[in-house]
Amino acid sequence: MSAAPPTLGVILAGGLARRMGGGDKPLLRLGGPTLLERVAARLAPQCPAGVILNANGDPARFAGLFPGPIVPDPVAGAAGPLAGVLAALDYAAEHVPEVRFVASVAGDTPFLPADFVARLHAARASAGLPLATAVSNGRSHFVDGLWPVALRQDLRAALDGGLRRVGQWIAGHGAAQAEWSSDPVDPFLNLNTPEDLALAEAMMARLRN
Repeated sequence: MSAAPPTLGVILAGGLARRMGGGDKPLLRLGGPTLLERVAARLAPQCPAGVILNANGDPARFAGLFPGPIVPDPVAGAAGPLAGVLAALDYAAEHVPEVRFVASVAGDTPFLPADFVARLHAARASAGLPLATAVSNGRSHFVDGLWPVALRQDLRAALDGGLRRVGQWIAGHGAAQAEWSSDPVDPFLNLNTPEDLALAEAMMARLRN
């Protein structure tokens, strides 16, 4: 694969984590480090333009765990992951105008693949489409995707108009898909419940052995 264009990474941590009992899911620990630390460690080498965190509320709770900028949703009312993507697109346009793409990942995906950004760019370029999303085990992961900064005003208008479903907005523009194997572990496994966290602990132990 050719070198990926300069890309800003964003970790989406603006959700309410209801199925995990509330609070900040990325601050849960998995084998020592927090989920946030694990995701950031995997994403940062793929994004020389930098990695930011999308989170709402007091940013001080991430002190010592995330060294980069923390940006809140630009849309009120818990508008979902599209609002986090828009926050990153706005940040890129203002602070790193040479960057044309943002790669987003959920804050609870500790097994994120090392070729995530490169393969999304390759899929997008091959298909001639503006967006790209990840697929594993036959399932699309719309939140784990690649977004052009050029579409930020279109996304803002959609959010202002009440759209909240990621797949619906993507479908209006066309998205390539990059697929990963789920063996020996699904690289986009989301940890939504305490049971998921326990499963991830077991998987990590197996991978170490």
